[in-house]
Amino acid sequence: MIEFFTQNIWLLWFFVSLICLIVEMAFGDLFLICFAIGALAASLMSAFGVDTIGQIIMFTIVSLLSILLVRPSMMKYLHRKENQRLSNVEAIIGRMGEVTQHIDKNGYGRVKLDGDDWKACSEDGNAIEKGEKVIIVAHESIILTVRKKNL
Repeated sequence: MIEFFTQNIWLLWFFVSLICLIVEMAFGDLFLICFAIGALAASLMSAFGVDTIGQIIMFTIVSLLSILLVRPSMMKYLHRKENQRLSNVEAIIGRMGEVTQHIDKNGYGRVKLDGDDWKACSEDGNAIEKGEKVIIVAHESIILTVRKKNL
């Protein structure tokens, strides 16, 4: 088997490229794809008969150029709405939850959202009964501010 890969080193570079692409799908930070591009370039150089040192140099140069040129442009293209992308607790604003513990007038209760139970208070200070659907309108630390969903 080793003899096969030494005679077909282009195939080894190709497998390295595939492995980088597969691992890239797991992480998605567009870093390993640059090494996949470098390995493909080295695979092509091997297929055209360039020696191992030349293949390694090609892999290094193309990988570095990909990191410096390809990755930033891909990141800009794929994340062009980065400032509009909400994460963590900001992403639940506007979502609908269900009251699991009565929300007292000017007090607190509990709201279930996606299987998580949050402490919550009413936006207008009115009581909200258990089982009612609510919309999350704001948060302060880990306390949600909610309002009844109008049906």
